[in-house]
Amino acid sequence: MPIRVLIVDDDAVIRGLLLRIIEDHPDWIVCGEAVNGFDAIGEVQKLAPDVVVMDLAMPRMNGIQAAREISRLTPGLPMLLLTVQQVEKELVSEARNAGFRGAVSKSTGSEVVKGIEALLRKENFFCAGDPVSAA
Repeated sequence: MPIRVLIVDDDAVIRGLLLRIIEDHPDWIVCGEAVNGFDAIGEVQKLAPDVVVMDLAMPRMNGIQAAREISRLTPGLPMLLLTVQQVEKELVSEARNAGFRGAVSKSTGSEVVKGIEALLRKENFFCAGDPVSAA
């Protein structure tokens, strides 16, 4: 059975790129898409994905706010944060506290695949230059 990934990003072009990157992997499918954190919460409840790949900056509800609610409703669901910002210590701390198990910059598409793979192995993947796999 394929790994089901939910993509959450307000930019349709980014969602399309993520879809191609994810579905290039032989064992993964995109089970749904959402355009903001509020919609992501509903899609998680409706679709029960195996992994969520979510943007940080979105209208209506950002990725950090949505992750907190998703973590409360679906504890243990692996979530990977995407950001245009540098993945620095402050962001890593905030992302972890919200329930993300990884964070990567949007400028490194290959890191998305590595991040999802790490999350599926139950590892953390915060790509601040080098991946940090701390519990």
